[in-house]
Amino acid sequence: MKNIFKIAFRNLKRYKRRTLLTSLLIVLGVVLVIVFSGISSSFKTMMIGTITDSMLGHLQIHKKGYVSSIDNLPLHLNLGDKQIAELTELLDKQDNVEAYTFRIKLGAMLSNYKETTNIRLTAVFPDMENKTSPALADRIFESTKSADKFIEPGELIVPENLATGLNLKTGDDLVLVANNKDGSVNGIGLKIAGVMQGLTGPSGRDGYIHIDDAKALLRIDGNEISESAIRLKNPDDIKQTRARILHELEQFSNEKGKPAFELHTWAQLSPFSTIVTVVDLLIITVKIVLVAIVLISILNVMMMSVFERVSEIGTIAAIGTLPSRILGLFVAEGFLLGLFSTIAGNVVGVLALNLINLANFQFSFGRMENIILKTSIAPGELITVSLIVIAITLVSSFQPALKAAKMQPVDALRHV
Repeated sequence: MKNIFKIAFRNLKRYKRRTLLTSLLIVLGVVLVIVFSGISSSFKTMMIGTITDSMLGHLQIHKKGYVSSIDNLPLHLNLGDKQIAELTELLDKQDNVEAYTFRIKLGAMLSNYKETTNIRLTAVFPDMENKTSPALADRIFESTKSADKFIEPGELIVPENLATGLNLKTGDDLVLVANNKDGSVNGIGLKIAGVMQGLTGPSGRDGYIHIDDAKALLRIDGNEISESAIRLKNPDDIKQTRARILHELEQFSNEKGKPAFELHTWAQLSPFSTIVTVVDLLIITVKIVLVAIVLISILNVMMMSVFERVSEIGTIAAIGTLPSRILGLFVAEGFLLGLFSTIAGNVVGVLALNLINLANFQFSFGRMENIILKTSIAPGELITVSLIVIAITLVSSFQPALKAAKMQPVDALRHV
């Protein structure tokens, strides 16, 4: 076996120009896959991180039927004291849960005493929200407060587009008016504590208030929440964690004997999950293109190698070389060509990603601007790409090698 690889390596050196051109083509394919995978995967990770760390969390629990009516922000589907206690006990014993928070979602009318408009509000416990959505405070500007106390009772965080449209600034007084679940109307006065940078474009109307203000506005006695958002220690285990929590939630039922809670992942709640799916499909498509490049390149060079060495094949067959050895010789040539090209492609690809990081490329996501792209690629992804290239190299080398092994010595020696 060692001698076969020695001879195969020498044969590659005999045809330096062809070997070099084929290797460069394979290296180019590997580099393109690594760079594209690194950029797209990093963008996908940053996008998911922005959504989960500043808005949704990784998982959310609601009362059964809430999500199907979520556009209306139904207050009659809030969770009460008993359900809150059940969720607290359940989530506290989950190993993969890093933090969780409770929120009230509501719609209201906002007035600056001159103009009135509608606004969607999320009422939060600031300390719980900071732990569950650590990037939320980073989206607030024009605020003098620290990140751990971004909202206090009597204050309101307004979305950027409303602040611009109504000419609002920090310190201005506003009035919120809302209907509670019984249909009665109530209003409270608040002061602007900051302006929130949106993620959903100029149509975003999401603001934040303290949960005590929401309870006063909605005339809630006791405790009520619309949802519980959950942050995981290891987001990669989201499916397993969801399955475990969902299994434990099944023990709780409502007065009709049906499940009391529903559990959703961030992907089920956000339209951005479609973009993630498209990115994954693009990565797969690029890998398929890589397979085609390698297959055609290796098949072409190995077929040319066989046709150019027919007499040589006849000679070694005539002196007693077994067909299996001839087969192994050509397969070894293709394997070495793929192996060396893959190693070179990995090195160049990783260097290209590092150069991209050094260039500090910036992009915008939603209303968030000047985000610096930091690319990376997992070692597992490099191994996967390498194994694909080497496997396709072996497959594409086999047919020309089999053709060489089946040649009859007499016919091969007559070849001119």
